[in-house]
Amino acid sequence: MAVSPGTAASEREEEQDARGLHLPDLLIQGFRGIEELAIPHLGRVTLLAGKNGAGKTTVLEAVRVYAARGSYLALFELLKDREEVFSAVDEDGDPVTELDWEALFFGRAIAEGQGIVIGPRENAAEQIRIESAALGQEQADRLSKILHGPPLDARVSTLQISFRNNQQPIPYIIVGKTPGLSATQRDRYLFRDIRRLVQDDDPWPVLGCKSLGPELLSNAIMSEYWDEVALTDDEDRAIQALRLIRGDVARVAMVGDDARAPRGRIRLSGRRVIVRLSEHDDPVPLRSLGDGAWRLFGVALALANSRGGFLLIDEAENGIHHSVQKSFWRMVMEAAEANDVQVLATTHSWDCVRGFSQAANELDTEGRLVRIEKYGGKSKAIEYSEEGLSVIAEQGIEVR
Repeated sequence: MAVSPGTAASEREEEQDARGLHLPDLLIQGFRGIEELAIPHLGRVTLLAGKNGAGKTTVLEAVRVYAARGSYLALFELLKDREEVFSAVDEDGDPVTELDWEALFFGRAIAEGQGIVIGPRENAAEQIRIESAALGQEQADRLSKILHGPPLDARVSTLQISFRNNQQPIPYIIVGKTPGLSATQRDRYLFRDIRRLVQDDDPWPVLGCKSLGPELLSNAIMSEYWDEVALTDDEDRAIQALRLIRGDVARVAMVGDDARAPRGRIRLSGRRVIVRLSEHDDPVPLRSLGDGAWRLFGVALALANSRGGFLLIDEAENGIHHSVQKSFWRMVMEAAEANDVQVLATTHSWDCVRGFSQAANELDTEGRLVRIEKYGGKSKAIEYSEEGLSVIAEQGIEVR
């Protein structure tokens, strides 16, 4: 059965504010491959569907930038994730780090008057803006002192962040040539001093934001997340998530380097998750239960660690069997509501969309489905109304 994508435009602005979401809607301009994209409504949990190359992952990256208020470290992490940070050797044989800042801008060019805008559509003060601007004499003098180098021209362009009607230059990102300073010198010294500069120059409180990619979490990250939830109600939720796949999971623990190995056996280094099954006397590694169990447990722990902020999940269907998609999304929606987390996720999977739609129709938690498309290079968001979600859940419709 065909369904017309609804806009769900009947919701009033006051109702959006009452939901307490960090982003009730979203505008992206000039960021990576998105020239402009407006998503009129985001939910407590929003699932982004669409073809490869439509820009779903870019939307998640934009939210990361917004949550971090455009901080240097957030931008650096985005470049690193896409291997847009390069290590090289300068003319003296010293290692240098080069960053492809242009890759963050639409058209891969940093042009005057064509910056990045990310944030709520109708509230310009709450939007993050990143654009090229002159460094200014005060910042130029300060940067010259930090670099122990020659004076810098105040007209040199840097990147500037605007937020809540305030401007903050990022003095460690220089656009174009810098008088008296070679590119390798600039990158080497700026990268060396970056952590101190970030600490000094971060003027706005950031929002918590955890990101899960298509790949499985490492033992180190899983261990970090576990330490934050051990012996809390969130630990119980994570164990319940595991039982969606293995109903015989009785207990879960994290064992570390100090665990003693049985006589005659080799002790494994590093912390790892072990599981006690009701029908077995000896615990088993969580990884031995398969990728699905590891993915579910990781998502549950990430939700608990994202309290009061964002959780971004790229390719949410990875490792999750189609038969548990509905239960998976119920767990995500219930935990998001309990922990005041706003979740944005992407998918290529019809089973994932159907499971999401079924869970959203059964719960009070607001779940929104948005398809991202490109028409002639222009990005467009197509929302599905509650009626549309009901049809998807009951009869099925292709939205990928």
